[in-house]
Amino acid sequence: MGKKIRWIPGIVGLCLLLGASGCAKSAGAGSSYALDQRIGTFAASGSGRTADGFAADLAVVTDETSVDETLTAESAGVFPLDGGNAVFAQDVFERRNPASTTKVMTALIALKYGNLDDVVTVPQESVITESGSSMAGVVPGDKLTLEQLLYGLLIPSGNDAANAIAVHMGRSIEGFVKMMNEEAVQIGATGTHFANANGLTNADHYMTAYDLYLMFHEALKYEKFRDIIGTKTYTGTYKGADGSDKTASWSVSNYYMLGKKEMPEGLSVFGGKTGTTQAAGYCLIMGERDADGKEYASVVMHADSRDALYSDMSTIIEKIDR
Repeated sequence: MGKKIRWIPGIVGLCLLLGASGCAKSAGAGSSYALDQRIGTFAASGSGRTADGFAADLAVVTDETSVDETLTAESAGVFPLDGGNAVFAQDVFERRNPASTTKVMTALIALKYGNLDDVVTVPQESVITESGSSMAGVVPGDKLTLEQLLYGLLIPSGNDAANAIAVHMGRSIEGFVKMMNEEAVQIGATGTHFANANGLTNADHYMTAYDLYLMFHEALKYEKFRDIIGTKTYTGTYKGADGSDKTASWSVSNYYMLGKKEMPEGLSVFGGKTGTTQAAGYCLIMGERDADGKEYASVVMHADSRDALYSDMSTIIEKIDR
């Protein structure tokens, strides 16, 4: 029959197989999917059991025992964006604190359900006092388009921009978080639970490396997402709370995009999203192309330092056959 293939279907198939109680289950960060939440299927030519439709262009994990002992990361994976077998998958179904890689889902919700031309008044909820929090620098009363806030979300990783988007889209942060969790289930990210829109540490906020790939894969269907994550620097002008013109200039932190870290030979980066907190360590979801233009998504979660993050990322993407 061949190797067992692991893929996660949409909400309908999941609920039929698990029942309502199974769909409501959750677990804390660091624990793997409960066995009854894992859905396996066999794919064989002409068998009638191939994963088509929803999962046709999703990568599958055929071997859950991948190990590279040189990695510091707790989870890591490389997935072809046009489907097929994962290139590498190490602990990709373990739940982790995702830090600001959360913002991939925040952006997906805004792109899927929002209007980029909407003028958003930055709410009081965008005031964040947590030490070390990454910010776009917007303040209550500032007026930006939703598109500008997405640049502020994904380039400088603005937690303030995330909350502004959340309140605009969901009428409250809680309303937006509900949208995030519903969307996660819709795309099969069943090892994920959100508690906020920005990724600040919360015991009830977690995802798996495979789920992060699913979110990135879905977001890449929107050209604007590709445009933003491929932008190294962005300068925008918007209205301040007092009606004056304000200018913001934002830059990415991805070392590959900044030229601080060289990509392995034959590969080029087309964008990504970093995330760092004390609880999450150093995380990165990234898109790359080989010399033939084939695209991949690679994930590193919980590396133990910034240098280790990029060393681990280079190690896993070097496994791409090119």
